[in-house]
Amino acid sequence: MATNRTLRSINTATPNSVGDGFIGLNAFHPQNSRPYNPFLLLDHHGPMHVQPSEYPRGVDQHPHRGFETVTVLYQGALEHRDSAGNHGKLFAGDVQWMTAASGIVHEEKHEREFSRQGGQLNFVQLWVNLPAKDKMSQPRYQDIASANIPSTTLAGGGQLRVIAGELADLRGPAQTYSPVLLADMTVLASQTETITFPETYNLAVYVLDGQIDLAGSIVNRGQIALTNQDGDSLTISAATDSKLMVLGGEPILEPLAAYGPFVMNTREEIITAFNDFQAGRMGVLV
Repeated sequence: MATNRTLRSINTATPNSVGDGFIGLNAFHPQNSRPYNPFLLLDHHGPMHVQPSEYPRGVDQHPHRGFETVTVLYQGALEHRDSAGNHGKLFAGDVQWMTAASGIVHEEKHEREFSRQGGQLNFVQLWVNLPAKDKMSQPRYQDIASANIPSTTLAGGGQLRVIAGELADLRGPAQTYSPVLLADMTVLASQTETITFPETYNLAVYVLDGQIDLAGSIVNRGQIALTNQDGDSLTISAATDSKLMVLGGEPILEPLAAYGPFVMNTREEIITAFNDFQAGRMGVLV
């Protein structure tokens, strides 16, 4: 019989901007991410209005090592390229899952035609930790089109989409190095849904839009609710039409050393990462 989880905390995301084109909120970052393990960071950029420009804004080239970056796009269009030769464009509903692992240099900007036209931009970027044994693996890039992400209509209306892991008999297409659950949900006003998942998972719900009730507590847009590890189900009731992101997974119980764009297990590995980047061993963008 399923046991409903209780809430551990509700935290409000803080204003945040990245580069010259991404403005929004940060829900957590590597220095306070341990409760959300295996996730390291959640930035919600938007909804924002992008003014037309011939110069695509965003984040210029920068390195990563030791984890994965995941971009889930809801409105607008983005463009990515990296030192491993990957080049991708993301449109509404698409997901990019980039495994930096041993090291990669990449840039993320407004897609060129979207930049020229302008419009609404709304997306989430996540960082997902890698186990120590996989941190120095070869980089990998998964370009996941919206059409390839399984979805279903929930019993009370609304939609569930599973990007990684399993939920409600859906399996997400993203390949992961440790057990990870990532899904988004649209829940209608007065609708109640219960999701089930492995009891060993950490689990959190981020409210992209709207207002929900979790275990008797109200969670608003721009807030993230973290559950206790005391059950295998969670009941979500919507006060208004709401858009949610569900983040879960098996915690990686290893030391964590994070500095800037690198997340490793020791300070010495961080120093090595900086040295390797400066020596060009993570590749270059041309």
